Amino acid sequence: MKPIPAPARRAPQRRPRGFTLVELMVGLCILGVLMLVAVPSFNDAILSNKLSSMANSFSASAQIGRSEAIKRNSGVNSPNGPVRMCRSSDGATCATSGAWEQGWIIFDDRDGDSVLDTDETLIFKQDALARGFLLTGDSYSITFQGTGLTSSGTFKLCRNAPSVGTQDRSIGLSASGRVSITKTATGTCTSS
Repeated sequence: MKPIPAPARRAPQRRPRGFTLVELMVGLCILGVLMLVAVPSFNDAILSNKLSSMANSFSASAQIGRSEAIKRNSGVNSPNGPVRMCRSSDGATCATSGAWEQGWIIFDDRDGDSVLDTDETLIFKQDALARGFLLTGDSYSITFQGTGLTSSGTFKLCRNAPSVGTQDRSIGLSASGRVSITKTATGTCTSS
């Protein structure tokens, strides 16, 4: 009898590593579809964050003006005069044209002339908003009395460049000095 030869040892087969071209193409297609869905949503989130930040900055400024007026017991008949918040492009004088996006100042307007004089105190200065955003309102300045009362007003914050944003903020200032911010989606942004 002949002995049976032992089977030859084969080297263990290695599994191929990596992806096939078909698998890679399918993965890229799925990634592309996900990007088409995610990018517009991400841009809306960024816009919402910027609008909220700017609206909160305006709201905080109004609260500073109101609290300073109460602290100083300001008013028309007071020796201190009212505390005034007005649009300002240079951070030193009230602007007579343009809108609120150019920035604003808050000062103790002792003589009530809406002009920051050398003997009056600059309380707060806000630089211009980011390029492409508009902040319009129905008043050029806001006056705060020592009681906390002020004239009511409505302001609109929106993006108009590079394209009109899908959302905006409506900022309301009540006669009691309370500020409210409402998220809206008018789809329009003009410097009216």
